[in-house]
Amino acid sequence: DKLPKTAQAKDHNAIFRDRCCFHRSSAGETMAWSESVDTLLANKDGLAAFRTFLKSEFSEENVEFWLACEDFKKTKSSTKITSKAQKIYSDFIQADAPKEINIDFHTKNHISQNISEPTLSCFDDAQRLIYSLMAKDSFPRFLRSEVYKELVKKQENRNQKRWLPFL
Repeated sequence: DKLPKTAQAKDHNAIFRDRCCFHRSSAGETMAWSESVDTLLANKDGLAAFRTFLKSEFSEENVEFWLACEDFKKTKSSTKITSKAQKIYSDFIQADAPKEINIDFHTKNHISQNISEPTLSCFDDAQRLIYSLMAKDSFPRFLRSEVYKELVKKQENRNQKRWLPFL
């Protein structure tokens, strides 16, 4: 199948990236993670690297809670809303939860009072707090970490090696 003229002008990586099953994040993509915590969280490889970093700091519950909230907000069924809310509450919010997140008493108390009749927005305040904590605290440390520096270096080294599609 013929490639369009515009694709013929691009380098081989650009042409074959979407077709190759071995594609990894490009150096540009890895560098783009540094633009914002949103860019990082939206990228599968970026999220995995960030999780690894948070695990090394014993704070992976923050990203896990944030992801659980993102999933929760997409819930359609009212029975699932209740069961998912209870699970998030027992995993992350209640006192001595296995992955208890660090939020203020007022936010925690508000969730506790409303968890018996949860809505899709019941964790929004807590999620905003955790997002802010990740964006202002964990994310800058991640960008300075060896985990991130090593990924960027690997990508730069990979890009220096010519990829020849005919081998």
